[in-house]
Amino acid sequence: MHTNRLTKLLITSLILGTFSQVSTAEDKESTWLHCGQVIDTEEGEVLGQHFIEVKGNTIARVSKTKPQNNSLVDLSDKTCLPGLMDMHVHLEGEMNPKSYIEGFTLNPSDLALRAQHFGMKTLMAGFTTVRNPGDTANVTIALRNAINQGYVDGPRIYSAGKSIATTGGHADPTNGTNAKLMGDPGPKQGVINSTDDAKKAVRQRYKDGADFIKITATGGVLSLAKSGQNPQFTDEEVKAVIEAAKDYGMHVAAHAHGSEGMLRAIEAGITSIEHGTYMTEEVMDAMKDNGTYYVPTIIAGKFVAEKAEIDGFFPEIVRPKARAVGPQIQNTFAKAYDEGVKIAFGTDSGVSAHGDNAKEFQYMVEAGMPPMEAIQSATVTTAELLKNDNIGAIKEGKMADIIAVEGNPVEDITILQNVSFVMKDGKIYKQ
Repeated sequence: MHTNRLTKLLITSLILGTFSQVSTAEDKESTWLHCGQVIDTEEGEVLGQHFIEVKGNTIARVSKTKPQNNSLVDLSDKTCLPGLMDMHVHLEGEMNPKSYIEGFTLNPSDLALRAQHFGMKTLMAGFTTVRNPGDTANVTIALRNAINQGYVDGPRIYSAGKSIATTGGHADPTNGTNAKLMGDPGPKQGVINSTDDAKKAVRQRYKDGADFIKITATGGVLSLAKSGQNPQFTDEEVKAVIEAAKDYGMHVAAHAHGSEGMLRAIEAGITSIEHGTYMTEEVMDAMKDNGTYYVPTIIAGKFVAEKAEIDGFFPEIVRPKARAVGPQIQNTFAKAYDEGVKIAFGTDSGVSAHGDNAKEFQYMVEAGMPPMEAIQSATVTTAELLKNDNIGAIKEGKMADIIAVEGNPVEDITILQNVSFVMKDGKIYKQ
């Protein structure tokens, strides 16, 4: 009897001890933030003092009442807002006078290490989610996986893997190489010339683990090819890409500078137009009719226009394109905003420097967009583009992606260039 009672006591003690440990562990998971102000991105309002409970990687509570017996992360002199999102970054590199040579000297492992470095610069600048529309050797797919698995830190990444181009088009990886090295790249390498090629290229990217598809619907500035704006996909090829992508649950983004290439992509059902330099009223009307997003990348335009004046920074075939295209993007953005085109924040960082992403806000506001709408373009609008309703706002049940700045960015948008607190997935990276 004595032995049985002792056994029962031991079992009871172990059970109670386990419950106690679980309870303690759960209590420790909670982090409380004391925010002096909170930006409600869904309603477009700046709210007063709030207390935010973060449990695990989720926002558990947003309250005006101070919690009892809990230590607080003191952000009482700061404005809290959701983690920002950039829909157009290239994490594997950063444009410099050696960039074209580095295509021959760097290995995928070099690019992967650079991508993680630039990803951290982006995260520390307050951008907790990014879309990477095009890379080499699928390095940002690998980085995304490593971040998701907890091996390295970085922003939440949506990667397209290698962009899809046509022969000689922007993103043909052999442009500018000698005949011996040029070869004849195909769908696996991201070069198509038929509807069958288009479908195979999309399916290859699905196989590679891409989140979405990126096509280069027109010429581009930085490719070693003459035209920066000619259409480079037929109507049938664009449609084939988009139809195949839909089969695999992926959206499609289109790099585009010229209006004809934009129209072909929009009418085929493209999700977003990137850059959009020579967008006409006809294009804007088509975008509004089709619900197409515009990702402007003003900062990249300013960067290439500036560097085009430096001898040796770009190859000579690139300089006239950079001079012509670069200065136009901010004006195009202003017209598109006035016309009511749906705008999602994007910078093309990797052309300009990583970590400078928030300068785009300044250029958007200079062009006529109110600061609150600029912030919404990088939070609720981008969440909508990505079809992820777990991010983009500080609300109960959403992911705990929260940043803080000193002052009110609705009064001075440049404040977002100096983020002092960064939390992503409930983990504090900068305080």
